[in-house]
Amino acid sequence: MEAKIGSIFESLGNFFTGGDQIPWCDRDVISGCEREVGEASNGDSDERKNESIMRLSWALVHSRQQEDIHRGIAMLETSLGNDRSPLHQREKLYLLAVGYYRATDYPRSRQLLEQCLEIAPDWRQALSLKKTVEERIAKDGVIGIGITATAAGLLVGVIAAALARKN
Repeated sequence: MEAKIGSIFESLGNFFTGGDQIPWCDRDVISGCEREVGEASNGDSDERKNESIMRLSWALVHSRQQEDIHRGIAMLETSLGNDRSPLHQREKLYLLAVGYYRATDYPRSRQLLEQCLEIAPDWRQALSLKKTVEERIAKDGVIGIGITATAAGLLVGVIAAALARKN
């Protein structure tokens, strides 16, 4: 019985917090990636520099800080057109989708995941994130309907109280 109650509370917590399986990245990792990009820019090969930028982009979109997430999105969008490799395109699209998910732009995240799945239809990571995004879109719709219904109920109550007071 106690396990069922714990499961119910966990489900409710996940409903309101949007519990997902996407890892977070802390500031120390981001700083290390920024140093790596700076070092790679000092004469290393373009391939090493691009790998360093991809690691930094990954760290930024997995950050808890919105400004980091937006910076990672900007970096990925800038580099998206520069690469013709389907594997790199897939990776960048997925990271962009993570960034937009973390920035709460769920429709854009879903759109990017669909593009990603056109390249790799069976990619479990993208399929899992797409399911999470669609659940979040549905959840936000339910919460929005609840808020609207509550506001409408309050408005009707205020009007009814005003009419009762008038009579």
